[in-house]
Amino acid sequence: MNTESEYNEKSYSYYDKLFADSPHKPVMPRETLEFIGEKTGELKVIDATVGCGGHSSLILMKYPEAVLLGLDRDEKALEFAKTKLSAASGRFRLMKSRFSEIRARATDMGWLSVDAVLMDLGVSSLQLDDPSRGFSHNFDGPLDMRMGLDSENTAARILNTSSEKDLKRIFREFGEIRKAGRLAREIVARREKMRWTSTLELAELCWNIPGISRRKGPPPPTLCFQALRMAVNNEMFELKKALEDAAEILAPGGIIAVISFHSLEDRVVKLFFRKEASTCLCPPDFPECRCGHKPSLEIVTKKPVTPMQDEIEKNRRAAPAKMRIARKL
Repeated sequence: MNTESEYNEKSYSYYDKLFADSPHKPVMPRETLEFIGEKTGELKVIDATVGCGGHSSLILMKYPEAVLLGLDRDEKALEFAKTKLSAASGRFRLMKSRFSEIRARATDMGWLSVDAVLMDLGVSSLQLDDPSRGFSHNFDGPLDMRMGLDSENTAARILNTSSEKDLKRIFREFGEIRKAGRLAREIVARREKMRWTSTLELAELCWNIPGISRRKGPPPPTLCFQALRMAVNNEMFELKKALEDAAEILAPGGIIAVISFHSLEDRVVKLFFRKEASTCLCPPDFPECRCGHKPSLEIVTKKPVTPMQDEIEKNRRAAPAKMRIARKL
């Protein structure tokens, strides 16, 4: 077990070495510890997207009296998390669950309130680097993209059965793709001859349509795959529900931190925090407040926290991450 003083290390190299043998490096480990602060005594913490247990392991080592509930839809990730957290035996519990079910899982624990909630909305390296999961356009694999393999919906199913109109909406809303209409048309035209099955086939189509991504933006397949992943896993509904429930179960002074990797996700978090921190939700042309809304959160981060350069140099996948933090009033 590492001593607490070691967690005051400011260099990212310490954390890079700490997770050298892990299938996934947690993003912004220093900032994650800082968001909880210098708290003492028993803490109830929920890692709503526990993944391979990276963030959770840091929290349990930093706070020796913390108890943690980790949620994830991916059984394989939960197996890694169980091993990673084994040194803190008796202080954590893992559950296979969607993060939109955070309130129900807290009830299962007998927790009426919690002191901190963390949500890391990124796809783990464990998933990205496994061709059979279909999350990456860099490997040849099935068009799957399910966070939890018990779900029936897959990227292939969406591509082969959705209408052109629905495909256009998915690519425009979730991928912010400039040529969403053309991409949808070509997907439908191709499936009339041959069903979609392969990640590399879809990536090739994306590369062959000029103007999908903005100049200096992500590669075209990245945007396409991102949009499909969000549709397969119903991620926008999941996020909105999770934010609402997390805010409800936080104890006064409790902290919620959300790490996002996509502008749409970040916008949802920003608007939710802003709404819950507002003293009035009436339309701006109302002469006086009639809504009776009372703020429930205080925004801690006026601007999102982003990874420092030393982390980005060692973990390129951290580059687009943004963390927003709020405190329960």
